Amino acid sequence: QVQLVESGGGLVQAGGSLRLSCAAAGRTFSRYAMGWFRQAPGKEREFVAAISWSGGHTYYADSVKGRFTISRDNAKNTVYLQMNSLKPEDTAVYYCAARRDSSDYVFQRQYAYDYWGQGTQVTVSS
Repeated sequence: QVQLVESGGGLVQAGGSLRLSCAAAGRTFSRYAMGWFRQAPGKEREFVAAISWSGGHTYYADSVKGRFTISRDNAKNTVYLQMNSLKPEDTAVYYCAARRDSSDYVFQRQYAYDYWGQGTQVTVSS
C-alpha cells in the first residue's frame, strides 16, 4: 500500500514556473513507477509525464514536452514535476500516481496505476 500526497500547486502567471511534489508513504517506493496526470474543468483526466522506478526512463505528453521535467528522489520517497513556461491551458488539478513495477518501464495509461493522490490545483493566469 502506498499513500500519495501532492503539494506545490498554486496560482502563477503565464510564462512562470512551479514545482509539484508527490510524497509517498509506504515501503519500497523505489520499486514503484510514477506518473503525473491532470484534469481541467469539464475535461477528462490526461497523462502528463511518467518516470520508471530507477528514474532512468521518462516519458512526456507532447503538450508539455520541453517545458516540464519529471524526476524522483527515492531516498526521500518523492517524485517531482518541474513546470516551466506555463500556459493558461496548463490550468488543472494535477495528480500523481504509482504502480508497483520492477521492469523499469514507464506507463502512460491511467489504468496501469494502482494508487492515486488527492491532487493539487494549478492555475495559470494570462
